[in-house]
Amino acid sequence: MNRLRLPLAGLALIFASGAGAVYAPEPSVTIAARGNVEIAFSPHNDPEAALLRVIGEAREQILVQAYLFTSKPLLRGLVEAHRRGVRVEVLLDAEMNRPASPSVLPQLMAAGIPVAVETRYNIAHNKVMIFDPASSRGAVATGSYNFTRAARLSNAENLLILRGNPALVKIYLENWQLHRAEARLLRSLDELPGRKRKESGRESDRATPD
Repeated sequence: MNRLRLPLAGLALIFASGAGAVYAPEPSVTIAARGNVEIAFSPHNDPEAALLRVIGEAREQILVQAYLFTSKPLLRGLVEAHRRGVRVEVLLDAEMNRPASPSVLPQLMAAGIPVAVETRYNIAHNKVMIFDPASSRGAVATGSYNFTRAARLSNAENLLILRGNPALVKIYLENWQLHRAEARLLRSLDELPGRKRKESGRESDRATPD
């Protein structure tokens, strides 16, 4: 039987006296390969169009994790989903999605979509969308692809859309929920945390408005 190896599916939380919370990684998880995989490479294919199709098909819930999010078409897709009754929630890297940047964070909040920002990590580098995780239509989109114009037109990126594997969707859902529990839900832009000390390794993707 073909098997699909996944990265860390869970993390053990250890509290050290006076040192706060640190994570001890658990072993990676292996699940049976099931379903089908849609593959898109930029700039040769159009990952954004593939994402918009799945966003348009969602009926119950869309959960997003993003490092960079400047794409106006993806913003419009999520807002339209929200307006038709889909529960949309977004997690963003706090540093890369400040109001002074081209990030769509303010527009998401203005549309009434819950947005939380991640500050625990040097880089909250996930690029994930989870669709209808409680239904048989559940799907996961993931890969190197940032939700930006540069990723679509200028960068060499990849995107996978995985359908028909409930066990995989469940693992991604649990990881999203873990990150959401650590993140800060924003009720206004004034609640964005202060800037962290600049760390090496933080990529910019040459973020530009879309």
